[in-house]
Amino acid sequence: MRVGVLSLRVAVAGAALAAGGGLAAPAQAAPSFCGHDQRATPDARYLCVKTGDLLDVRIGDVKPTQPSLGYDEVYYKLGRYTLGKDAVNKKFDDWCEADGRVAAASVKPGARLDDPSSFTCELPVGGETAASVAAMKTVVIGPGGRPYLTDGHHTLTSFAETPDGGLDMHVRLRVLGNLSTLPRKRFWAEMAAHKWDYLRDPEGKPVKVNKLPDSVGLSNFQDDKYRSLLYFGRDIGYTQNSVPFQEFYWGSWVRDGKPVDLSTWNANDLASYLSTVKTLTQKMTALPKSTVVDSGFTAGQLGALDQWNAGAPATKGEFDKLSKPYDASKPGKLAYALEYKRVHGLN
Repeated sequence: MRVGVLSLRVAVAGAALAAGGGLAAPAQAAPSFCGHDQRATPDARYLCVKTGDLLDVRIGDVKPTQPSLGYDEVYYKLGRYTLGKDAVNKKFDDWCEADGRVAAASVKPGARLDDPSSFTCELPVGGETAASVAAMKTVVIGPGGRPYLTDGHHTLTSFAETPDGGLDMHVRLRVLGNLSTLPRKRFWAEMAAHKWDYLRDPEGKPVKVNKLPDSVGLSNFQDDKYRSLLYFGRDIGYTQNSVPFQEFYWGSWVRDGKPVDLSTWNANDLASYLSTVKTLTQKMTALPKSTVVDSGFTAGQLGALDQWNAGAPATKGEFDKLSKPYDASKPGKLAYALEYKRVHGLN
């Protein structure tokens, strides 16, 4: 199907979310001031967007809906972007995927992430497919037209932190809903009802909405080590799905349920990190699918796999890919994260 930047309509808004977490899309009315009232707000350009629109945003304008990140996931991405061994730097693939256009098709010499004219994506603008749109990061439009990021905090932070990125670069995001007509208290009630925010710090303590970061970027977030650990367990213990903040719910289970002993986990050592990921993901796949993990979500709803490593031995599949050291021709995600930390004195 063909769409424009603000013309795509999703047939059933939030259908993928409903499949993962049983949540429905909100009822909404078009803002009454659309087309005839030029509101004095810096985000007025976002006031009239509709559910399903693909919205071009300056990434520094989006408001986070979570207080923390798994820093090691961002370090992996930055390591891949700056120390990588790919024929085509993965940052261009990541930008094209986030923009709804699958992956990079061609990259000019000296191409920069903040200059989309220096590379091309597999799909042109207007040539998006249902699958490519489903992979996009998402926003909800809040009071004053402010775009609130509901998925993509790690990706946009990585774009902001990489040398040829920054807060002024642009990418398109898929609109989950426009709640800009609601007063602030009702807006946050709607966000909570649809589980479009995550208001707990790394220790599980509640976070007030006025304490959320004002923008993406590492320095704006707390570091959640449990969230990092879960990221590296993708497709080994669980598969990523459409439930927002999926890994945070699993992380809460790790922190509060203590299924594994983390006292000897060394987050700066590859062997220790791998061993911890292996033990944890084995515990995840051993859970009955009906087990409530956190916030009412079951292991099945949070994507727990039927078999560890999708049934493959440790020397195969995703765990084997994760295990590759930095000196391999194709290093694993953990190796990139640890090398980035070593190079930048972060360990």
